[in-house]
Amino acid sequence: MAYKINPDVCVACGTCQGECPAGAINEGDVYSIDPNICLDCGTCASVCPTGAIEPGE
Repeated sequence: MAYKINPDVCVACGTCQGECPAGAINEGDVYSIDPNICLDCGTCASVCPTGAIEPGE
């Protein structure tokens, strides 16, 4: 189950992208996580300063 980024909370700071061991996070106005690459490790969620990243369903 891949993590996902809440676009209403994400401020596109890039912190998560630099910490993702799989390179699953894509840059943009709001960042997104590729569910096909995400390892479901939670590293991105643990470093997100706004709490925008949550486990997917």
